[in-house]
Amino acid sequence: MPSVAGRGRGRRTINEINMVPFIDVMLVLLIIFMVTAPLIAPSMIDLPSIGKAAKQPDEIVQIVITKSEAIELKLKDKTTSVGLTDVAAMVKQNLGTGTNTAVVISADKTVKYETVVKVMDTLQRAGIARVGLSVQLAN
Repeated sequence: MPSVAGRGRGRRTINEINMVPFIDVMLVLLIIFMVTAPLIAPSMIDLPSIGKAAKQPDEIVQIVITKSEAIELKLKDKTTSVGLTDVAAMVKQNLGTGTNTAVVISADKTVKYETVVKVMDTLQRAGIARVGLSVQLAN
């Protein structure tokens, strides 16, 4: 009997872990996973895609958020300082009847993201559909 060592008068047990059942279980699990893995259909993820605009905007209304979180409205060469509550009305007034006009939000990198989202939300609630963010490309 291998688990008991006899030496003289006393018998003592050998404290060893039998690894064979553990290895058998692991091999069975490995085989189960190898057989079932090809049968599982990979899930499809619908990623958003961007498309090129059919036509460039005729006019761009630019909203600039400065370091001090002041909001300025730029249209061509004219800059007007506006408040958050008045920004949607001013943009709608400057959009006029042009259907192909875009609104671009430019913000300093130190400005809180919350401020930019508030401006976007205000424009969206006012029904302005074409709003984008201006970014600086890294070199």
